[in-house]
Amino acid sequence: MSKAQHTKKQGAAQEVSPAKAKRKLTRAEKKQIAALIQQAKGNGKAHTAQQTIPYLQMYPDGICRVSAKKYSKSMEYDDINYQLAQADDKTAIFENWCDFLNYFDASVSVQLSFINQGTQQEKAQKAIDIAPQDDAFNSIRTEYADMLKNQLAKGNNGLEKHKYITFSIEADNLNAAKARLARIETDILNNFKVLGVTARPMTGYDRLQTLHGVFHPEGEPFTFDWAWLAPSGLTTKDFIAPSSFRFGEGCTFRMGRKIGAVSFLQILAPELNDRMLADILDLETGVIVNLHIKSIDQTEAIKTIKRKITDLDKMKIEEQKKAVRSGYDMDIIPSDLATFGAEAKNLLQDLQSRNERMFLLTFLVVNMADTKQKLENDVFAAAGIAQKYNCALTRLDYQQEAGLMP
Repeated sequence: MSKAQHTKKQGAAQEVSPAKAKRKLTRAEKKQIAALIQQAKGNGKAHTAQQTIPYLQMYPDGICRVSAKKYSKSMEYDDINYQLAQADDKTAIFENWCDFLNYFDASVSVQLSFINQGTQQEKAQKAIDIAPQDDAFNSIRTEYADMLKNQLAKGNNGLEKHKYITFSIEADNLNAAKARLARIETDILNNFKVLGVTARPMTGYDRLQTLHGVFHPEGEPFTFDWAWLAPSGLTTKDFIAPSSFRFGEGCTFRMGRKIGAVSFLQILAPELNDRMLADILDLETGVIVNLHIKSIDQTEAIKTIKRKITDLDKMKIEEQKKAVRSGYDMDIIPSDLATFGAEAKNLLQDLQSRNERMFLLTFLVVNMADTKQKLENDVFAAAGIAQKYNCALTRLDYQQEAGLMP
């Protein structure tokens, strides 16, 4: 190495050395920086009422961005006189309803919501106020209006009952989700038309108003305009969130001044009666029923049932071997094995030959009241209806938030 090169290298080392001489952070400073980083990252838990509400963005056209790649849309529909229909009409309605459910494949999640809420006193008073007419029936109008006012004063018929269907899909972006959701919405409207049901797509304002009613069961008026978001810097959640949520009590939760409880239905009966849901919704209490329906891919469902049948056959062979070794008749097997095996084979036949789908169903019941005693009475009444149909209503212990905010 020449002298000039050695001198140049030595000079470069002298230039770098001041940069290496950095001040070491003290332990207190490192601790403070780590605390700031952790505060910025958060702990993944919701610390405000707005953060508890599980969606990212609501759009004016009614599309809701639930998560990064999950989008949903809702529709409100009316009831039909199924219970008053003749037997043949009931059969036709039921078959059309089965076709309606079979429309949803594994890529579409469906939620049926039934909301019974106490109406505002002024709104109810205005609805039953009958204006006099220029005829001879004003006395009858007055008598009928007085009867309705007495019922309203007693607390009867003071519930507004609404029915909604919400469907959600996975999509890479909003444009892709919008096209597919519009196609699904059209198909659902056509299926409802076949059932003789009137249905209406919900706008973003309608969905926010519905959520506001759920989070403010006291009947507070909903005030919102899309033009308020940009100037105020607020989000749609700020206009619908209650004053507070509290989910630390195990089997109950608090929302504002209300106390509530979420329970799930254990379907123990071999066949579920169609009257159970109607009886729960006929309770003169504020109740919300959510049915979460998820279709399983047809091929995967058939494979699952076949695996279950194979497992049951294996257990049956093991029981027969035990019977032979013990000197018993090998045809004598536990009744549960025989029952489950027959049911699994019937289910496999339905999936393969009757063009039916397998669904996962989560049946949730939400009760809310002003006092804990009133809440327990309402939950007991709903549980009594479930027991009437050989089912059980079980409280979601330490999962109240997950049940209320699915």
